[in-house]
This record gives sequence, structure tokens and C-alpha cells, in this order.
Amino acid sequence: MDPLSSEQIRGNWAAVLLPINEDERIDYARLADELEALVAARVDGIYTNGTAGEFYNQTEDEFDRLSMLVADRCERAGVPFQIGVSHMGPRISLERLRRAAALRPGAVQVILPDWFPVTDDEAVAFLERMAEAADPIGLVLYNPPHAKRVLSPAEIGRLKAAVPALVGVKVADGDEAWYTAMRAHTAGLAVFVPGHRLATGYRLGAHGSYSNVACLHPAGAQRWYDQMTTDIEAALELETRLRTFMGGHVLPFIAHHGYPDPAVDKLLACIGGWADVGTRLRWPYRWIPESEAERLRPLAREAVPEILDAP
Repeated sequence: MDPLSSEQIRGNWAAVLLPINEDERIDYARLADELEALVAARVDGIYTNGTAGEFYNQTEDEFDRLSMLVADRCERAGVPFQIGVSHMGPRISLERLRRAAALRPGAVQVILPDWFPVTDDEAVAFLERMAEAADPIGLVLYNPPHAKRVLSPAEIGRLKAAVPALVGVKVADGDEAWYTAMRAHTAGLAVFVPGHRLATGYRLGAHGSYSNVACLHPAGAQRWYDQMTTDIEAALELETRLRTFMGGHVLPFIAHHGYPDPAVDKLLACIGGWADVGTRLRWPYRWIPESEAERLRPLAREAVPEILDAP
């Protein structure tokens, strides 16, 4: 596909989750079925190898096979796609990018090197080389709350000024003052915020989400985003119910029980039941038993039937 500008990176983007068998191998048959479900949901875009896609726990052969599978299916369906080339090691991330660029994604997603936190100059040097290798494809910077260095709006703006190929950023959101600062410093960037707070973010200037709500149900998440563009008050009311469910029943698995974020993303997919992803993570990480999804499914449907009962 053609490279995406920041103005074209919008809306509800769905993660490709890894179905993992008991022998810890990726189940590519189930993965192909998952891709068919994402395409059928008519999401605004599909992306690989964010945190939910367990980019940190793949071999390079698996990375290549996954990237080619997603690129081929999205190209045939005409669905925008991004490939995450992130890795904790900058040289491995660069090599992933060089291979992924040949698949012509709309953008590539990167994290800053993650063993030693980078300085401002090192962050620019890293992104400049990545941009050179990706050209003409733009970069989307993943900067989640668990990054070794969480950037302020002003720091993101300085990176954009230094590296024009930076077209988007994924961040945790903040209060209204934070959104005011983001608007002041991030012109020319698509700003993506957490999925379950997207209606609030949309109202304050965010452009979309690499969405945990799409993990719950991609078609329902898409319908909710579309509602934001036509009836923001109704979308905000749905967000209130969604955040109550997430805060009371899902996020405590991270905050109180120590599960990693991808465990919760797969739990959401299992609750939604839109694809046979399963909840298993790869060694050494713990996953949430599928029985918890069965317990929470009726509570989710009661809280947000508009999302769970999407066609």
C-alpha cells in the first residue's frame, strides 16, 4: 500500500494477537482465521507487534512469517496496515524494519531502545536511521507508560521537529492540560491514546487508538469510534460504562495480580469471543485462565452490549 500521512492515520486500529499452542508455537491456522475476522470487522486498520502482539517474544523467522501473512491479507482486502518492528535492541529493530519495508506497510511502529534509556540526542539518532531505512514509509513511535523513558508532549514535539518522517505516536493520555500541551507540540502527528478512553480523547483532540477495545470486539470498537464522529455525547456515555467494567473487573489483573498487559488483551479477546485466540502467553509470562473470560463475559455484555453484540 502507499505510505500513510499523519492525516490518514485515524480511528480504530486492531492488534494482531498471537494464538499460542501448548507447545508454545504460534498457531498460524488460527492466526489466519483471526485475520479474516479482523478484515470482516471493517476496522480502520490492522497492525502487528505492539505489546499485545508480543513482539518481544518472537524469533526473527516468526516475525517475518507473521509480517508477510498480514501484509498479504490486508493488501488483498484493501485494509490499511502497519507493521511493528520494535525490539529492545536497536540493531534488531533496524533489521526488522529493513525487511518489513519491502512489504510496503502504511507505516512502521517503533519503540526507543529499551535496555538503557536514551538521551534526547540518542533518540534522534535512532529515529533518523530508522527513518532513512524506512523511507518513504513513515514512523509511528510507541511510547507506553511502561517505556524506560516516557516522553512529555514537548519532548515528542522536539522529536517530530528533528525527524519529519515521524507521523504518529502512541501514548497514555492525561488530563485536559496534557491534551492542551499535546495540541501545542504535536502538529503533524497522529496521536493515539488508550482504547477504553478514546471518546474522551477524541473530544480533546486525539486521532484514534491502537485499541484494547478492538481486542474485546473489533466490530464493536469500530462502531463505537464511528459513533464518536456523529454523536460524541452518546459515545462518552458508553465510555463511562466501559471504564467502569474495565476498572472493576479487568485492569485489576495488572494492578493487583501482576499479570502483564498482553495477558489482559488476550483475556478481552476471549471475553469477546470473536476469534479463537486463547489466553496463553509464551514462557516465562503468566496468562489468565480462560475460565475468567467465561466468568466476565456476561458482565461485559451487561455493561457494554453495543460492543459485545456487534454483528
